[in-house]
Amino acid sequence: MEADRVLLDRKIIVVKDCIWLFEQEQALGFSSVSTNIRMTVIKLKSGGLWIHAPIAPTKECIQLVKELGAPVEYIVLPTFAYEHKIFVGPFSRKFPRAQIWVAPRQWSWPLNLPLEFFGIFRSKTLKDEDFSTPWANEIEQKVLSSPEVGIGPYVEVAFYHKRTRTLLVTDAVIFVPTQPPECISKESLLASAQNGLAVKILSKGKDVPEGPVVDNKMNRRKGWERMVLQILFLGPSNLLEPNASFAQMSQKLIVSPIIKTLVFSKVPEKVKDWIDRITRDWAFKRIIPAHFAAPISASRSDFLAAFAFLDDLLGERYITRPSISLLFSSIMGKAASYFPPDDMKTLSSLDQFLVSIGAVKKTVSGRKTKTTTL
Repeated sequence: MEADRVLLDRKIIVVKDCIWLFEQEQALGFSSVSTNIRMTVIKLKSGGLWIHAPIAPTKECIQLVKELGAPVEYIVLPTFAYEHKIFVGPFSRKFPRAQIWVAPRQWSWPLNLPLEFFGIFRSKTLKDEDFSTPWANEIEQKVLSSPEVGIGPYVEVAFYHKRTRTLLVTDAVIFVPTQPPECISKESLLASAQNGLAVKILSKGKDVPEGPVVDNKMNRRKGWERMVLQILFLGPSNLLEPNASFAQMSQKLIVSPIIKTLVFSKVPEKVKDWIDRITRDWAFKRIIPAHFAAPISASRSDFLAAFAFLDDLLGERYITRPSISLLFSSIMGKAASYFPPDDMKTLSSLDQFLVSIGAVKKTVSGRKTKTTTL
Protein backbone atom coordinates (compact mmCIF):
# COMPACT_ATOMS: atom_id res chain seq x y z
CA MET A 1 0.00 0.00 0.00
CA GLU A 2 1.20 3.54 -0.67
CA ALA A 3 1.23 6.43 1.78
CA ASP A 4 -0.26 8.96 -0.62
CA ARG A 5 -1.44 11.32 2.09
CA VAL A 6 -1.34 11.45 5.86
CA LEU A 7 -3.73 13.64 7.83
CA LEU A 8 -5.07 14.45 11.27
CA ASP A 9 -2.61 13.29 13.91
CA ARG A 10 -4.36 12.01 17.02
CA LYS A 11 -3.06 10.95 20.44
CA ILE A 12 -4.94 8.53 22.70
CA ILE A 13 -4.09 7.67 26.31
CA VAL A 14 -4.37 3.93 27.01
CA VAL A 15 -2.68 3.74 30.41
CA LYS A 16 -2.02 7.02 32.20
CA ASP A 17 1.65 8.05 32.14
CA CYS A 18 2.55 4.73 30.47
CA ILE A 19 0.96 3.88 27.07
CA TRP A 20 -0.17 6.24 24.33
CA LEU A 21 -1.47 5.64 20.81
CA PHE A 22 -0.81 8.00 17.90
CA GLU A 23 -2.97 7.69 14.79
CA GLN A 24 -2.96 9.14 11.30
CA GLU A 25 -5.01 8.68 8.17
CA GLN A 26 -3.20 6.77 5.46
CA ALA A 27 -4.59 6.57 1.93
CA LEU A 28 -4.11 3.33 0.05
CA GLY A 29 -2.78 3.24 -3.47
CA PHE A 30 -6.15 2.57 -5.10
CA SER A 31 -9.52 4.37 -5.39
CA SER A 32 -10.62 6.59 -2.48
CA VAL A 33 -9.82 4.10 0.26
CA SER A 34 -8.15 5.18 3.50
CA THR A 35 -7.41 3.50 6.78
CA ASN A 36 -5.83 4.51 10.06
CA ILE A 37 -2.25 3.65 10.89
CA ARG A 38 -1.11 3.47 14.51
CA MET A 39 2.05 4.02 16.51
CA THR A 40 2.23 2.86 20.13
CA VAL A 41 4.45 4.59 22.67
CA ILE A 42 5.38 2.99 26.01
CA LYS A 43 7.21 4.79 28.79
CA LEU A 44 9.86 2.53 30.29
CA LYS A 45 11.02 2.48 33.91
CA SER A 46 14.17 4.27 32.74
CA GLY A 47 11.97 7.25 31.94
CA GLY A 48 12.58 6.91 28.21
CA LEU A 49 10.12 6.12 25.43
CA TRP A 50 9.86 2.86 23.47
CA ILE A 51 8.15 3.46 20.11
CA HIS A 52 6.39 0.68 18.18
CA ALA A 53 5.75 1.08 14.43
CA PRO A 54 6.45 4.81 13.97
CA ILE A 55 4.13 6.86 11.81
CA ALA A 56 4.86 9.87 9.59
CA PRO A 57 6.84 12.48 11.57
CA THR A 58 4.58 15.43 10.86
CA LYS A 59 5.12 18.58 12.91
CA GLU A 60 1.98 17.80 14.88
CA CYS A 61 3.05 14.22 15.54
CA ILE A 62 6.53 15.18 16.76
CA GLN A 63 5.08 17.91 18.96
CA LEU A 64 2.67 15.42 20.55
CA VAL A 65 5.55 13.04 21.25
CA LYS A 66 7.68 15.80 22.78
CA GLU A 67 4.76 16.79 24.99
CA LEU A 68 5.21 13.48 26.79
CA GLY A 69 8.30 15.02 28.34
CA ALA A 70 10.57 12.01 27.95
CA PRO A 71 13.43 11.11 25.56
CA VAL A 72 12.85 8.64 22.75
CA GLU A 73 15.20 5.73 23.53
CA TYR A 74 14.08 3.00 21.12
CA ILE A 75 12.31 2.96 17.75
CA VAL A 76 10.99 -0.48 16.77
CA LEU A 77 9.96 -1.72 13.31
CA PRO A 78 7.94 -4.89 14.04
CA THR A 79 7.38 -6.01 10.43
CA PHE A 80 8.76 -5.96 6.89
CA ALA A 81 5.67 -4.18 5.53
CA TYR A 82 6.29 -1.07 3.45
CA GLU A 83 3.58 1.08 5.06
CA HIS A 84 5.38 0.82 8.41
CA LYS A 85 8.99 0.64 7.21
CA ILE A 86 8.71 3.81 5.13
CA PHE A 87 8.38 6.04 8.20
CA VAL A 88 11.19 4.61 10.35
CA GLY A 89 14.00 6.57 8.67
CA PRO A 90 12.29 10.00 8.69
CA PHE A 91 11.00 9.46 12.24
CA SER A 92 14.41 8.39 13.57
CA ARG A 93 16.03 11.53 12.14
CA LYS A 94 13.83 13.55 14.51
CA PHE A 95 15.28 11.59 17.43
CA PRO A 96 18.89 10.84 16.39
CA ARG A 97 19.91 9.48 19.81
CA ALA A 98 17.34 6.68 19.69
CA GLN A 99 18.36 3.10 18.91
CA ILE A 100 16.59 1.50 15.94
CA TRP A 101 15.49 -2.14 16.15
CA VAL A 102 13.95 -3.93 13.16
CA ALA A 103 12.22 -7.24 12.51
CA PRO A 104 14.45 -9.87 10.87
CA ARG A 105 14.48 -10.79 7.17
CA GLN A 106 13.66 -7.32 5.87
CA TRP A 107 12.77 -7.26 2.17
CA SER A 108 10.86 -5.21 -0.36
CA TRP A 109 9.19 -5.83 -3.72
CA PRO A 110 9.54 -5.54 -6.70
CA LEU A 111 13.14 -4.58 -5.81
CA ASN A 112 14.66 -6.02 -2.66
CA LEU A 113 16.23 -2.78 -1.47
CA PRO A 114 18.52 -2.50 1.57
CA LEU A 115 17.31 -0.76 4.71
CA GLU A 116 19.65 2.14 4.02
CA PHE A 117 17.55 2.95 0.95
CA PHE A 118 14.68 3.68 3.36
CA GLY A 119 16.88 5.88 5.53
CA ILE A 120 17.36 3.24 8.23
CA PHE A 121 20.96 3.16 9.44
CA ARG A 122 22.78 1.34 12.26
CA SER A 123 19.78 -0.76 13.18
CA LYS A 124 19.78 -3.84 15.39
CA THR A 125 17.77 -6.99 14.64
CA LEU A 126 14.90 -8.21 16.80
CA LYS A 127 15.30 -11.87 17.76
CA ASP A 128 12.77 -14.39 18.97
CA GLU A 129 12.42 -14.47 22.76
CA ASP A 130 15.54 -12.35 23.15
CA PHE A 131 16.03 -11.56 26.84
CA SER A 132 19.13 -9.47 26.21
CA THR A 133 17.32 -6.45 24.75
CA PRO A 134 17.52 -3.25 26.82
CA TRP A 135 13.77 -3.50 27.53
CA ALA A 136 13.58 -7.25 28.21
CA ASN A 137 12.58 -6.84 31.87
CA GLU A 138 9.49 -4.90 30.82
CA ILE A 139 8.64 -5.97 27.27
CA GLU A 140 8.99 -9.49 25.84
CA GLN A 141 8.92 -10.44 22.15
CA LYS A 142 8.13 -13.40 19.92
CA VAL A 143 8.95 -13.52 16.20
CA LEU A 144 6.89 -15.10 13.42
CA SER A 145 9.17 -15.56 10.43
CA SER A 146 7.97 -17.66 7.50
CA PRO A 147 10.15 -17.70 4.39
CA GLU A 148 7.88 -20.26 2.71
CA VAL A 149 4.99 -17.88 1.95
CA GLY A 150 6.10 -16.83 -1.54
CA ILE A 151 8.19 -14.11 -3.15
CA GLY A 152 9.32 -13.00 0.29
CA PRO A 153 8.91 -14.07 3.92
CA TYR A 154 6.13 -12.90 6.18
CA VAL A 155 7.65 -11.45 9.33
CA GLU A 156 5.88 -10.00 12.35
CA VAL A 157 7.10 -9.51 15.90
CA ALA A 158 4.58 -9.59 18.77
CA PHE A 159 5.39 -7.78 22.02
CA TYR A 160 4.04 -8.09 25.55
CA HIS A 161 4.22 -5.25 28.07
CA LYS A 162 4.17 -7.15 31.31
CA ARG A 163 3.14 -4.44 33.77
CA THR A 164 0.00 -3.46 31.86
CA ARG A 165 -0.66 -6.95 30.38
CA THR A 166 -0.79 -5.49 26.87
CA LEU A 167 -0.17 -7.45 23.64
CA LEU A 168 1.12 -5.46 20.67
CA VAL A 169 0.79 -6.83 17.14
CA THR A 170 1.01 -5.24 13.70
CA ASP A 171 -1.34 -7.05 11.30
CA ALA A 172 -1.99 -10.41 13.00
CA VAL A 173 -5.50 -9.50 14.17
CA ILE A 174 -7.87 -6.59 13.77
CA PHE A 175 -11.10 -5.28 15.28
CA VAL A 176 -13.23 -3.26 12.84
CA PRO A 177 -15.26 -0.54 14.61
CA THR A 178 -18.72 0.38 13.39
CA GLN A 179 -17.77 4.06 13.25
CA PRO A 180 -14.74 5.40 11.36
CA PRO A 181 -11.64 6.36 13.36
CA GLU A 182 -11.54 10.07 14.14
CA CYS A 183 -8.31 10.56 12.19
CA ILE A 184 -10.00 9.71 8.88
CA SER A 185 -11.21 12.93 7.29
CA LYS A 186 -14.78 13.57 6.26
CA GLU A 187 -13.52 14.32 2.75
CA SER A 188 -12.17 10.78 2.45
CA LEU A 189 -15.34 9.24 3.84
CA LEU A 190 -17.59 11.21 1.51
CA ALA A 191 -15.39 10.42 -1.49
CA SER A 192 -15.80 6.72 -0.67
CA ALA A 193 -19.57 7.23 -0.38
CA GLN A 194 -19.67 8.49 -3.97
CA ASN A 195 -21.03 5.94 -6.45
CA GLY A 196 -17.95 5.66 -8.63
CA LEU A 197 -16.74 3.02 -11.05
CA ALA A 198 -16.03 0.37 -8.39
CA VAL A 199 -19.55 0.69 -7.01
CA LYS A 200 -21.09 0.41 -10.46
CA ILE A 201 -19.06 -2.70 -11.27
CA LEU A 202 -20.04 -4.39 -8.00
CA SER A 203 -23.68 -3.29 -7.92
CA LYS A 204 -25.06 -6.66 -9.12
CA GLY A 205 -26.97 -4.98 -11.93
CA LYS A 206 -28.91 -2.61 -9.69
CA ASP A 207 -29.54 1.00 -10.58
CA VAL A 208 -26.76 3.15 -9.20
CA PRO A 209 -27.81 6.68 -8.19
CA GLU A 210 -25.56 9.46 -9.39
CA GLY A 211 -25.02 12.97 -8.15
CA PRO A 212 -23.35 14.73 -5.22
CA VAL A 213 -23.17 13.12 -1.78
CA VAL A 214 -24.64 15.08 1.11
CA ASP A 215 -22.42 15.38 4.17
CA ASN A 216 -24.30 13.56 6.90
CA LYS A 217 -23.69 10.78 9.40
CA MET A 218 -25.30 8.14 7.20
CA ASN A 219 -23.08 8.88 4.19
CA ARG A 220 -19.94 9.04 6.30
CA ARG A 221 -20.84 5.65 7.73
CA LYS A 222 -21.44 4.28 4.22
CA GLY A 223 -18.07 5.59 3.12
CA TRP A 224 -16.41 3.84 6.05
CA GLU A 225 -18.18 0.55 5.36
CA ARG A 226 -17.07 0.64 1.73
CA MET A 227 -13.48 1.42 2.73
CA VAL A 228 -13.36 -1.50 5.14
CA LEU A 229 -14.74 -4.04 2.66
CA GLN A 230 -12.29 -2.96 -0.04
CA ILE A 231 -9.38 -3.17 2.42
CA LEU A 232 -10.39 -6.61 3.67
CA PHE A 233 -11.56 -8.24 0.41
CA LEU A 234 -10.06 -6.07 -2.38
CA GLY A 235 -13.17 -6.71 -4.47
CA PRO A 236 -16.22 -7.18 -2.21
CA SER A 237 -19.45 -8.44 -3.73
CA ASN A 238 -21.64 -5.38 -3.28
CA LEU A 239 -20.36 -1.87 -2.57
CA LEU A 240 -23.73 -0.33 -3.40
CA GLU A 241 -25.28 -1.85 -0.27
CA PRO A 242 -22.35 -2.72 2.03
CA ASN A 243 -24.30 -3.03 5.29
CA ALA A 244 -24.78 -6.80 5.46
CA SER A 245 -21.19 -7.72 4.65
CA PHE A 246 -19.82 -5.02 6.92
CA ALA A 247 -21.94 -6.26 9.83
CA GLN A 248 -20.33 -9.71 9.54
CA MET A 249 -16.80 -8.26 9.64
CA SER A 250 -17.14 -5.66 12.39
CA GLN A 251 -17.22 -5.65 16.19
CA LYS A 252 -15.20 -8.83 16.68
CA LEU A 253 -11.55 -9.87 16.84
CA ILE A 254 -10.62 -11.44 13.50
CA VAL A 255 -7.72 -12.22 11.22
CA SER A 256 -7.99 -10.10 8.09
CA PRO A 257 -9.22 -12.15 5.10
CA ILE A 258 -6.18 -11.04 3.06
CA ILE A 259 -3.68 -12.09 5.74
CA LYS A 260 -5.57 -15.32 6.39
CA THR A 261 -5.78 -16.28 2.68
CA LEU A 262 -2.44 -15.12 1.30
CA VAL A 263 -0.22 -15.67 4.34
CA PHE A 264 -1.39 -17.62 7.38
CA SER A 265 -3.06 -20.42 5.42
CA LYS A 266 0.25 -21.05 3.65
CA VAL A 267 2.24 -21.79 6.82
CA PRO A 268 -0.31 -22.91 9.44
CA GLU A 269 2.23 -24.87 11.49
CA LYS A 270 4.44 -21.83 12.06
CA VAL A 271 1.49 -19.56 12.75
CA LYS A 272 -0.01 -22.01 15.23
CA ASP A 273 3.31 -22.37 17.02
CA TRP A 274 3.55 -18.57 17.30
CA ILE A 275 -0.02 -18.24 18.56
CA ASP A 276 0.41 -21.10 21.04
CA ARG A 277 3.57 -19.55 22.45
CA ILE A 278 1.90 -16.16 22.79
CA THR A 279 -1.14 -17.54 24.61
CA ARG A 280 0.93 -19.91 26.74
CA ASP A 281 3.37 -17.31 28.05
CA TRP A 282 1.51 -14.01 28.05
CA ALA A 283 -1.61 -13.36 30.16
CA PHE A 284 -2.71 -10.25 28.27
CA LYS A 285 -5.98 -8.41 28.82
CA ARG A 286 -5.79 -5.97 25.92
CA ILE A 287 -4.49 -6.03 22.34
CA ILE A 288 -3.15 -3.10 20.32
CA PRO A 289 -2.87 -3.72 16.55
CA ALA A 290 -1.49 -1.18 14.08
CA HIS A 291 -4.80 -0.64 12.26
CA PHE A 292 -8.54 -0.25 12.90
CA ALA A 293 -9.72 -0.16 16.55
CA ALA A 294 -7.46 -0.12 19.62
CA PRO A 295 -7.07 -0.81 22.43
CA ILE A 296 -9.16 -3.99 22.27
CA SER A 297 -10.26 -5.65 25.48
CA ALA A 298 -9.38 -9.27 24.72
CA SER A 299 -8.03 -12.33 26.49
CA ARG A 300 -6.01 -15.32 25.38
CA SER A 301 -9.20 -17.24 24.56
CA ASP A 302 -10.38 -14.40 22.29
CA PHE A 303 -7.03 -14.45 20.51
CA LEU A 304 -7.15 -18.23 20.08
CA ALA A 305 -10.68 -18.00 18.74
CA ALA A 306 -9.57 -15.66 15.95
CA PHE A 307 -7.09 -18.33 14.80
CA ALA A 308 -9.40 -21.33 15.09
CA PHE A 309 -9.31 -21.73 11.29
CA LEU A 310 -5.83 -23.20 11.74
CA ASP A 311 -7.39 -26.32 13.28
CA ASP A 312 -9.21 -27.05 10.01
CA LEU A 313 -5.97 -26.70 8.06
CA LEU A 314 -3.86 -28.79 10.41
CA GLY A 315 -6.28 -31.42 11.63
CA GLU A 316 -7.25 -32.65 15.07
CA ARG A 317 -3.88 -34.30 15.67
CA TYR A 318 -2.38 -30.88 16.35
CA ILE A 319 -4.63 -30.29 19.34
CA THR A 320 -2.48 -31.89 22.01
CA ARG A 321 -4.18 -30.47 25.11
CA PRO A 322 -7.97 -30.71 24.57
CA SER A 323 -9.99 -28.73 27.10
CA ILE A 324 -13.32 -26.97 27.47
CA SER A 325 -11.65 -23.58 26.90
CA LEU A 326 -9.97 -24.79 23.69
CA LEU A 327 -13.23 -26.28 22.46
CA PHE A 328 -15.05 -23.01 23.18
CA SER A 329 -12.32 -21.04 21.39
CA SER A 330 -12.61 -23.32 18.39
CA ILE A 331 -16.40 -22.94 18.20
CA MET A 332 -16.24 -19.16 18.61
CA GLY A 333 -13.37 -18.95 16.16
CA LYS A 334 -15.20 -20.77 13.41
CA ALA A 335 -17.92 -18.14 13.70
CA ALA A 336 -15.37 -15.30 13.80
CA SER A 337 -13.51 -16.65 10.77
CA TYR A 338 -16.62 -16.97 8.64
CA PHE A 339 -16.36 -14.53 5.76
CA PRO A 340 -19.20 -14.02 3.24
CA PRO A 341 -18.44 -16.35 0.29
CA ASP A 342 -19.49 -13.81 -2.32
CA ASP A 343 -17.07 -11.27 -0.85
CA MET A 344 -14.27 -13.83 -0.85
CA LYS A 345 -14.51 -14.58 -4.59
CA THR A 346 -12.08 -11.89 -5.77
CA LEU A 347 -9.57 -12.71 -3.04
CA SER A 348 -9.83 -16.45 -3.71
CA SER A 349 -9.30 -15.88 -7.44
CA LEU A 350 -6.28 -13.71 -6.70
CA ASP A 351 -4.88 -16.42 -4.46
CA GLN A 352 -5.32 -19.04 -7.20
CA PHE A 353 -3.63 -16.75 -9.72
CA LEU A 354 -0.68 -16.01 -7.41
CA VAL A 355 -0.27 -19.73 -6.74
CA SER A 356 -0.36 -20.50 -10.47
CA ILE A 357 2.50 -18.08 -11.22
CA GLY A 358 4.49 -19.12 -8.15
CA ALA A 359 4.16 -15.80 -6.29
CA VAL A 360 2.68 -17.53 -3.23
CA LYS A 361 2.62 -21.13 -2.11
CA LYS A 362 -0.27 -23.53 -1.92
CA THR A 363 -1.85 -24.07 1.46
CA VAL A 364 0.26 -26.41 3.56
CA SER A 365 -1.64 -29.22 5.27
CA GLY A 366 -0.31 -30.61 8.53
CA ARG A 367 -1.97 -33.90 7.72
CA LYS A 368 0.59 -34.38 4.94
CA THR A 369 3.69 -32.79 6.42
CA LYS A 370 3.67 -33.64 10.09
CA THR A 371 2.53 -36.33 12.43
CA THR A 372 1.84 -35.66 16.11
CA THR A 373 1.37 -38.44 18.62
CA LEU A 374 -1.04 -37.77 21.45
